[in-house]
Amino acid sequence: MTIKEMLDMGADTLHKACVNEYKLDAWYLLSYYLGINKSKYYMRMNESVDDLKVAEYMSYISRRAEHEPLQYITGEQEFYGLLFKVNENVLIPRQDTEVLVEYVIGISQGRTVLDMCTGSGCIAVSIAKCGNAAAVSASDISEDALKVAEYNAKNKQADIEFIHSDIWENITGSYDILVSNPPYITDEEMEELDAEVYAHEPHLALRGGCDGLVCYRKILNGIDGHINDNGVICFEIGCSQAKDIIGLMEENNLSDIHVIKDLAGLDRVVWGRYKAVEV
Repeated sequence: MTIKEMLDMGADTLHKACVNEYKLDAWYLLSYYLGINKSKYYMRMNESVDDLKVAEYMSYISRRAEHEPLQYITGEQEFYGLLFKVNENVLIPRQDTEVLVEYVIGISQGRTVLDMCTGSGCIAVSIAKCGNAAAVSASDISEDALKVAEYNAKNKQADIEFIHSDIWENITGSYDILVSNPPYITDEEMEELDAEVYAHEPHLALRGGCDGLVCYRKILNGIDGHINDNGVICFEIGCSQAKDIIGLMEENNLSDIHVIKDLAGLDRVVWGRYKAVEV
């Protein structure tokens, strides 16, 4: 069997399994497995492949045919120009979250940053590598997620303090910037998620309670003593949640609140300034 025939067989298998972008996914898995780009493929497409390599490639295809996300099969995902390790313990980084990172990098000069609910660490690592923060910390309730985040930080030589914490439980410091992409999917929306997301990505990082706002409330209710005066709170949000989150921010002494839209024109980030309560 040639490399081209192997690719065709993979695409045909994914097509029969009703994978939407079956040709593209078959190519990504071939490129990942053989370590080749398009130009090398066209140079080598008629080369013969031994049965063992075909079987190994088709084992990846079989996993994708079961609708396991491509990123969990390859174990990697690009985000903000960096390649991150991912597995079933963390959400797959999405391009929409780059809007959040872009904003925080722009205000991070010389400031201390806490990334709460860090997951894969893609936000914290991107800020540490691409910004000029004085210090970056990151926390998560999941020890398994923190292992992934710590690997990504070490791999990218990013100096980050990691804290195992359920929201503020083990956070002792105070910060100039809090950034977070917390779980915000409502219970009702969870049942309507794409099957690939629902079956494979961690529900702990997705489920935000009946209204999707549980984590936002917990974070905002605990900011006193943890966010410096005139500090910035910056959240990624669901596209229909801006009004509710603005209300929660106003209830917790935040002002100068703004909404930032993503590339699709949907509300994606809400940020505001915190006024410390005088004791």
